[in-house]
Amino acid sequence: MAVKLTLGPVLFNWTPEKWRDFYFKIADEAPVDIVYVGEVVCSKRSPFFADALPEALERLKKAKKEIVISSLAMVMNKREANAMRDLAADRMLTIEVNDVSALPPLKGRSHVIGPYINVYNEETLQYLAQRGARRICLSPELPFSSARILAARGREHKTDIEVQVFGRMPLALSARCYHARAHKLTKDNCRFVCGKDPDGMMLHTLDNQPFLAVNGIQTLSGSYLDLAEKLKEMQAAGIHHFRLAPQDCDMPEIARYYRDILAGRENFEKIKTLLPNIRFSNGYHDGREGHRWVSR
Repeated sequence: MAVKLTLGPVLFNWTPEKWRDFYFKIADEAPVDIVYVGEVVCSKRSPFFADALPEALERLKKAKKEIVISSLAMVMNKREANAMRDLAADRMLTIEVNDVSALPPLKGRSHVIGPYINVYNEETLQYLAQRGARRICLSPELPFSSARILAARGREHKTDIEVQVFGRMPLALSARCYHARAHKLTKDNCRFVCGKDPDGMMLHTLDNQPFLAVNGIQTLSGSYLDLAEKLKEMQAAGIHHFRLAPQDCDMPEIARYYRDILAGRENFEKIKTLLPNIRFSNGYHDGREGHRWVSR
């Protein structure tokens, strides 16, 4: 099976112009096969890039990228539930499901399960596959020992497994907006302060050590995941979809780095020159603490 390099949805509150230009650059320069587009974290952000969305999708289509529309990861009110149903009703779209409320209207239709749906065992995978899931992106905290088992069961059901290999890891969601609270604002009157942190707002321990990152209602890892050194063993286990999470950096160059490694041109130290000020981690892959770096 051909290896697919995928680009997850933008999780941060970027300006409409930055958001649009990002996808234009991905279309023109990034060697990725599948691009996820859509608001996952906060429905209040969606109107900001709505006007730019058709242009971005058209540019990606012209570049022959496969497009998947990512849906909201936490549906909390009637407006969001209606928007989810409207999205699922469009049979021309391939949807990434990140909240279980999208599963009923998509039953029997081909769709993708995102990392916000916990798929931790074969029975869950089988249930989702029988309902139409053609690919499942696993939660980043799942160790490789589990991913390998799920990949084997996925082959039985013709359901592919996708694994995030780069970027901040999505860890948790809350009904409360951390960003607003940090600025002494309420969620309903947040003034969209999350836009001040295009790569997430870093949290530090009392000892001033970087710990986690906040993105609206979302908690992300403080470090960037980098599983470049693990690609070979994942391919050997039957995993062929590898996801890059967009960050506020040169993502086409990051995509070229991973494409080179997939092609056998290994230079694992290069990412440190591309992102010299970033702390990397890969501990979850080996069943260790997620913030750790486990060397070869």
